[in-house]
Amino acid sequence: MSTHTTELRTSQAALDAVATVNTGTFIDGQWGEAASGARFDVLNPATEEVIATVADGGPEDAQRAIETAGRVQKEWAATPPRERSEILRRAYDLIMERQDELALIMTTEMGKPLAEAKGEVAYAAEFFRWFSEEAVRIGGDQTITGDGKNRIMVSKQPVGPCVLVTPWNFPLAMGTRKIGPAIAAGCTMVFKPANLTPLSSLALVDILIEAGLPAGVLNVVCTKKASSVVGPWMASGIARKVSFTGSTDVGVRLLEQAAQHVMRSSMELGGNAPFIVFEDADLDRAVDGAVAAKMRNMGEACTAANRLFVHRSVMDEFSRKLAERLGGLSVGDGAQDGTDVGPLVEAKALDKVQELVDDAVAKGATVECGGSRPDRPGFFYSPTVLSGVDPGSQLMTEEIFGPVAPVIPFDSEDEVVEMANDTPWGLVGYLFTQDVDRSFRVSDALEVGMVGLNTGIVSNPAAPFGGVKASGLGREGGRVGIEEFLEYKYVAVPRT
Repeated sequence: MSTHTTELRTSQAALDAVATVNTGTFIDGQWGEAASGARFDVLNPATEEVIATVADGGPEDAQRAIETAGRVQKEWAATPPRERSEILRRAYDLIMERQDELALIMTTEMGKPLAEAKGEVAYAAEFFRWFSEEAVRIGGDQTITGDGKNRIMVSKQPVGPCVLVTPWNFPLAMGTRKIGPAIAAGCTMVFKPANLTPLSSLALVDILIEAGLPAGVLNVVCTKKASSVVGPWMASGIARKVSFTGSTDVGVRLLEQAAQHVMRSSMELGGNAPFIVFEDADLDRAVDGAVAAKMRNMGEACTAANRLFVHRSVMDEFSRKLAERLGGLSVGDGAQDGTDVGPLVEAKALDKVQELVDDAVAKGATVECGGSRPDRPGFFYSPTVLSGVDPGSQLMTEEIFGPVAPVIPFDSEDEVVEMANDTPWGLVGYLFTQDVDRSFRVSDALEVGMVGLNTGIVSNPAAPFGGVKASGLGREGGRVGIEEFLEYKYVAVPRT
């Protein structure tokens, strides 16, 4: 805990909202305690107070959950698509009705400003609405073989029980982005939310119960030790798919485990997003885009602009304007009115950000604003702009996951494309230019799964989200999102 003398307290309204959340395991339609009886603490990162305790599941709970998912799979797969669709649509409506309450829960456990949390709630709900519409559009195909002797009939069926593992930084949206297509496709699920931010996910469970999701379709086990729960699921032989969002290191380990049972895998892993500003860019628009791409969720996002490459001719002006914008943001408890930037999620994250900034400054970077933590309780870091960052700085090769914008000069298009692609990751890239030919040329050249062209925001439930290289496998959202949860079946029929 902090040794600061200034004392902050979680508001009573926030505590009341958190108190409505069931905090046990949820298996076969029933809330209960972990088999061990253990529980773990959840902190408010703005005050460092314990705001809840949650059942700390283990192997026995995990086994019951995956066995339930396996037992219920056949019956759930046989439900009419319209029935699955209407469950998702009712859940969408309930989330939107409870937007304020869910946002306050999210802000209290995770830290993001309340206005941003409300935006995430709406974003999260939209995945349920989107996949409610996709549920009734699962198609197939029928054609004739080239020799005319057979019919080729192709249908799609649910892949089977799914292991869903979500991160802490978007605690509601990452759940709906996986649960939505699984329900729509007819798959049962075992779900492990992040232990730092489990409350938003647990609140979602009650919404799905109220929306009519049958017992056993979704089973949830939270834990402080992920391997004690996810390990048994992966080794069970019951699960047929894993969908994971998190670090590349953990994703690689899950892929190794998935290989033992030849499981379908979707991996949304790390990022090291380049943000490129060419000399002909509209600088005000580029600064707006940089603020959006860098400061969403206090920079704690895999889509965050991690390396800001700015043409040398406009670097000073861009850095000055960006520093003015970021330096003017209000830092504080996300639940308080007027807060622009909340705390980071935990002390370890705060220490890492400071280490990266110190390394960059030691290698010659200039601090245009910020560069330190404010003297107050909570895991806060001041919005920071670093100009003239050396390409050898540590933050060039590691995700910052904090409100730090390093600006690196470049001189030519070829040079910046090479620097942008010089990373094992390839989730998203951003570029700002008014040259139409260049915009498509550079978009094609960037080794990423998504490009923000003159915009700092790419995420949308109607778009296929995902990356290349070490940033993952598969896509979430869009028309292809449900395909990750479906298998193709081909039936050959002789023409007689």
